[in-house]
Amino acid sequence: MRANEDELRRLMISGLDGNAADHAALLRLLVPVLRGFYRRRSSGADDDIEDLVQETLIAVHTRRASYDRERAFTAWLFAVARYKMIDHFRRVRRLQPIEGLEEVLVADGFEDASGARLDVEELLGTLPPKQARMIRATRIEGLSISEAAAVDGIGESDVKVSVHRGLKALMARIQGGAR
Repeated sequence: MRANEDELRRLMISGLDGNAADHAALLRLLVPVLRGFYRRRSSGADDDIEDLVQETLIAVHTRRASYDRERAFTAWLFAVARYKMIDHFRRVRRLQPIEGLEEVLVADGFEDASGARLDVEELLGTLPPKQARMIRATRIEGLSISEAAAVDGIGESDVKVSVHRGLKALMARIQGGAR
């Protein structure tokens, strides 16, 4: 069976309601989804990818109560997966660009000027919350403008404006050396 948003969300909610079989089915369906997610974003070995898949499945299981039933399941899943990936790369002391964001965070001479690693979450934490959420949703989690708008309950133009303003502010901070 191929996983889709509706089926994954249904299984998650059923699992939250106490159906252990649906919860187990959800975790099984997530394995190929997570493998694909990590393969597209990592140049790591297969062992690293399998470790990330297992860590993410454990996090989905242990943190399932944090899932908001009114929101898209895959947005929540990929946020969990992204944090697991960042944690993994920190643990193994590798820098790994997060899909799409490297274009925003890398400016001519930035590495020479900074001399230190750039913590994406710390940098996004300097933005207003809505701008940071929309950048995470569209540039890190890979949601489309319409998907991000639906998940956050705002209009598509609001997403576009928030992303544009947030990226502009990030570039100004990076180029100015501010953190």
